[in-house]
Amino acid sequence: MKYIDLHTHSTCSDGTFTPAGLAAHAAGKGLAAFALTDHDTTDGLPEAAAAAAKYGVEFVPGIEFSTDYEGRDIHIVGLDIDPGEEELSAKLQSFRKNRETRNEEMLELLRRIGGFDITMEDLKKTYGEHTVITRAHFGRWLFEHGCVKSISEAFDRYLGDGCPCFVEKKKTRPQTAIRLILGAGGIPVLAHPLLYHMTPEELEDMTRSLKEAGLQAIEAIYSSNTGMDESNMRRLARKLGLKISGGSDFHGKNKPLLEIGSGRGNLKIPYEVLEDLRKAP
Repeated sequence: MKYIDLHTHSTCSDGTFTPAGLAAHAAGKGLAAFALTDHDTTDGLPEAAAAAAKYGVEFVPGIEFSTDYEGRDIHIVGLDIDPGEEELSAKLQSFRKNRETRNEEMLELLRRIGGFDITMEDLKKTYGEHTVITRAHFGRWLFEHGCVKSISEAFDRYLGDGCPCFVEKKKTRPQTAIRLILGAGGIPVLAHPLLYHMTPEELEDMTRSLKEAGLQAIEAIYSSNTGMDESNMRRLARKLGLKISGGSDFHGKNKPLLEIGSGRGNLKIPYEVLEDLRKAP
């Protein structure tokens, strides 16, 4: 049996493995294929693809969009995308500019409200000049410099949604993310559906509306699933005529309890999941 992982992150968003390091790690874990799905960026895809070829692992170019659906933060994963597609590239460049502005606003709040001597130059020097800096890096820096006792405390006190140093991210609509993924030849997937804490009726209504916009799959196999979670998501997929996907949501040290390919230890995503996703709808 061949196993895969269709949801991972690198240093190009909020993971701690470089794209090449991620490919090596996937190979070391015996995976047949993996997808790099960094948040709102495709910057790591060329490096990951080259390393995957070197290590003999099949590579799935991907992305994870953060979107807003009726005030909720909903994530849409795109698999098998063409990162050079013109409209996608233009949209991601706009996201990059928005992210840089937001980061500087949050850093100013950390200095003014928290009294922390933290700058973008410090973060780039610590985590790499080409790293895409995110809130996860802010939290790590505060922890590593003794400003807080844990990364969780950094988010609970300063960086989490609604906290004093939090600045809202400018998000696109999930329908737009789906359109961009389809336009880039990709497969749009609703990521970790149970993390949105919707009622079953709310989740079904949202998923149905996203299918009308072109959604093709639900991430039914996921690290945080317990009990009947996977069965319920498979049932929802069947009801709505959607395929299933699966991934660990591996972030390296930023989510230390999750391992690539196996999640918290018992995650198994057969290669057949990827084969089915690639079949014509």
